[in-house]
Amino acid sequence: MTESLANPLAARDHARSMAGTVVEAMPLLPPMADDLPDGVPAGDLLWEETVAAGGYATRRLPRGARLRLIDLKGDACASILLFNAEMPTERLNVADTVKVQWNAYLGEGKLLLSDMGRVLMSFLEDDAGTHDSFCGTSNAATNAARYGDGANSGPCPNGRDRFLLGAAKHGLQRRDVHPCVTLFKGAKIEADGAITPLIGPFAPGRSVVLRAEMDVILVLANCPHVLDPRESWTVTPLRATAWRGPVTPEDDAIRNATPEGLRAFQNVEDYYRR
Repeated sequence: MTESLANPLAARDHARSMAGTVVEAMPLLPPMADDLPDGVPAGDLLWEETVAAGGYATRRLPRGARLRLIDLKGDACASILLFNAEMPTERLNVADTVKVQWNAYLGEGKLLLSDMGRVLMSFLEDDAGTHDSFCGTSNAATNAARYGDGANSGPCPNGRDRFLLGAAKHGLQRRDVHPCVTLFKGAKIEADGAITPLIGPFAPGRSVVLRAEMDVILVLANCPHVLDPRESWTVTPLRATAWRGPVTPEDDAIRNATPEGLRAFQNVEDYYRR
């Protein structure tokens, strides 16, 4: 095989022969899914991708879009960054997300807030119940200390370097990689302040559905949780599906659940009133 690829024409023929190859972890173009919710036409599908263990993905999602993430085998770890797609200097603020909602545990009905007091995404559905707004993601140093290798191109890639790759696709840089939230792996704060990681593995097929309240850039890294106590680098694939949906109406239950949340939605509505 190596000798044949030294010939450019043979290399071309080999590359072309791979056309149509389907592997577990890849985006589908055009996107196709046979399990969209009732009432969602196939033409509204925006994105269908399985993110490999240690992989990353990124997408620009329009206001109103729904994003479903599925932990296919029970050991996925979806760390996410969010940006205002029009003005990426506005981005997810984990501290405000926790502070404004008087709650650090994410789940159905909760909001992901920006550093300008607006809702970037909201949780429509959640049957996982184990998420983390405390710990952030791994980096090269933490992975090297735990697994002996944290290089981006090595056998144990880390979340922060995966974020860098995803952010770069939108012209963003190292300074733009901000604190993240992590879905499907949790962290519990004990009475004495200790952090108890909730790592699993869990039952396969758990899912979360988020709604984009603004035009957003999503960057996702599927790497082991930074406090995963297991000696081996362990994570499993994650499925992402997104489809078009209506903008949140004024009578929406999540929008009106709390005075603080309502103000954040009103800030979004004022932004798009320009």
